[in-house]
Amino acid sequence: MPAIALIDGEHHPAAVRDALAGLELAGVIFCGGEEKLPPGPLEEHYGLPVETDPEPALRRLAPAADAVLDLADEPVLPASAKLRVAALALSLGLRYEAPGVLLEPPRYEPVAFAGPKLAVIGTGKRTGKTAVAGHWARLLDELGADPVVVCMGRGGPAKPQLAGADTDLEGLLRIADAGGHAASDFLEDAVVAGVRTVGCRRVGGGFAGAPAESNVPAGAALAASLEPGALVFEGSGACVPPVEVDRTVCVLGAGAPEPFAEYRVARAQLVLAAPGAQAPPADALPFELRPEPLEPLPDGARVALFTTGAPSVAGVEPRVSSTNLARRGALAADLERAGREGCEVYLTELKAAAIDTVARLARRAGARVVFVRNRPAGDGLDDALVNLYRDAG
Repeated sequence: MPAIALIDGEHHPAAVRDALAGLELAGVIFCGGEEKLPPGPLEEHYGLPVETDPEPALRRLAPAADAVLDLADEPVLPASAKLRVAALALSLGLRYEAPGVLLEPPRYEPVAFAGPKLAVIGTGKRTGKTAVAGHWARLLDELGADPVVVCMGRGGPAKPQLAGADTDLEGLLRIADAGGHAASDFLEDAVVAGVRTVGCRRVGGGFAGAPAESNVPAGAALAASLEPGALVFEGSGACVPPVEVDRTVCVLGAGAPEPFAEYRVARAQLVLAAPGAQAPPADALPFELRPEPLEPLPDGARVALFTTGAPSVAGVEPRVSSTNLARRGALAADLERAGREGCEVYLTELKAAAIDTVARLARRAGARVVFVRNRPAGDGLDDALVNLYRDAG
């Protein structure tokens, strides 16, 4: 199939005509610039029909092409703009080619499962994907859908691993004692959401979220063999689960989005915008994470709180508050202080060093361990998630 060529007016039309000569083209898109462009219609300068509205034109021409050939240059298309064009091209299933650059659309493997296949992806690390996926699964479980969550992570198991809905602290400590990563996302989902989960591994991450290696397709097959009512695939960092799904939620993190965030947003039927997210889509749903204990705390207990960033938990006044759960050097000092304060409850997110360090030291100190649940909250959030599941069915 032919390519869509991107051109600009900073090049002389004769040079562009020569570059286009002999190419099999689905269309030509003029991206701007006028330094070397004489007056008159673009078609006369280039000898071909020329589109002038890049994004709509790219969407319209995509079905007749298999690649975007970028012949434009700065200042019309600087590197940041080229990445945005590439993200759009890949989201349309097109290869993107520029001098020295070749980007292929990610490949998504089919899953032999007839029920709804759902995904939660994000624009980066710690955007709230695990909280949203677990919350979605919990909602579906309450509807009687019997979901299974399939996670992938940098510390996931070498072979897909099943965690039961009854996974608890004792089981997590046994995993840590055996040398495993006992705070992996799939274990957090099992404990916090109370549903079956499958843990998978991934390594690397491309511009469009494709991992270099993963065992997610095998994990999907394991999850499907359990005969659930729905599958919920959870992304890792900015990586997208490499399997075909019916509906996707994208969590837009705080701050300015990276250029390839647009690829992830384009895959989603529902975009959730975290506090501080810049330039969210007009139809994005604002939400926030509300940390709360997974179970009631004893009245008057001296509490030490450990998180990866949340400074407080509703209704809790801790003696010690640490946001260093993912920074082990600083965490050691916070744990020493919790011991000196005689804390009776170690309230912790189930992430990073929660089990192999915090829970172990809590046990030695005779303290109780309670997990923190980060509950997603926003106007209409639960209804939007349930409706997306029903649409997939």
